[in-house]
Amino acid sequence: MLAISVIICSHNPRENYLRRVLDALRAQTLPAKEWELLLIDNASAEPLAGRFDLSWHPNGRHMREDKIGLTPARLRGIAESKGDLLVFVDDDNVLRADYLQACQKISADYPQLGAWGGSCLPEFEVEPSAEVRPWLAGLLVEKLDKPVWIKIPQGGPALPPGAGMAVRRNVAVHYREQVLRDPLRQALGRTGKRLAAGEDSDMAMCSRAFDLGTGRFPELELTHLIPARRVTLEYLEGIHEGFGYCGVVLAAIHDKETRPPGQAKSTIKSFLLAGGLRGTDPVERRLKLAEERGKRAALRDLAHLKPKQGS
Repeated sequence: MLAISVIICSHNPRENYLRRVLDALRAQTLPAKEWELLLIDNASAEPLAGRFDLSWHPNGRHMREDKIGLTPARLRGIAESKGDLLVFVDDDNVLRADYLQACQKISADYPQLGAWGGSCLPEFEVEPSAEVRPWLAGLLVEKLDKPVWIKIPQGGPALPPGAGMAVRRNVAVHYREQVLRDPLRQALGRTGKRLAAGEDSDMAMCSRAFDLGTGRFPELELTHLIPARRVTLEYLEGIHEGFGYCGVVLAAIHDKETRPPGQAKSTIKSFLLAGGLRGTDPVERRLKLAEERGKRAALRDLAHLKPKQGS
């Protein structure tokens, strides 16, 4: 078994971005013979296998997943992977040269963790306007200055972003098994133009099943390539609608594992009641309204999306 499987899921990528992602992987200090590279083509209009050469990697493979959505693509990657540690890299993530080597060291030094990530530094195609700059946290723009980790993940700063997230194989396999029988979990993650989120957190929080925690480390650093369309207010509204949706769904999924039913229901209710709209500036108001739309959509899905029997 290989030490690491790098899984890239991509749907109609920008060619220059994905080439930079692959170039950064080719420059990794961890010898290529110790890890594999899986490029999952998620129903791209022009197949990726004919456009992006992986022959430079001794363990590089193309594969096609025609069910559109980040979650189905990641499930395919998990099923096809061979590594002890899975590292999920988006098609706009340029890893620092020692990223995989640092992931391997953290795996050995922190056996109490099931998933971890690091810093995402932005490279903007165009500079964001002053009105949206305060709200760019949703684009994973953050530099860490010290490690943060917790034994049992409860959310918060120790929960890693999906960009560059490393997950132990047993945690990832458990996550896949849960998703395949739970339509609510399948509703998380991006699908086409729908900017839902939460599948990253869902996977990381599956560490609980093995009494493991999560963390983030400054030595894990990547550059997040951000195109102009992602720093518009309209795009950020979609991101915040996804935040509202996944907050409710994740509470429903994971609180039921750790809290009595009454407490879990009150936690979901708190998502709906948190934050008022009075006294906010116009941008904040639009983003909060978008979150509320996401929460209401999640409640509708909670009412009719039920796990399969035996889950």
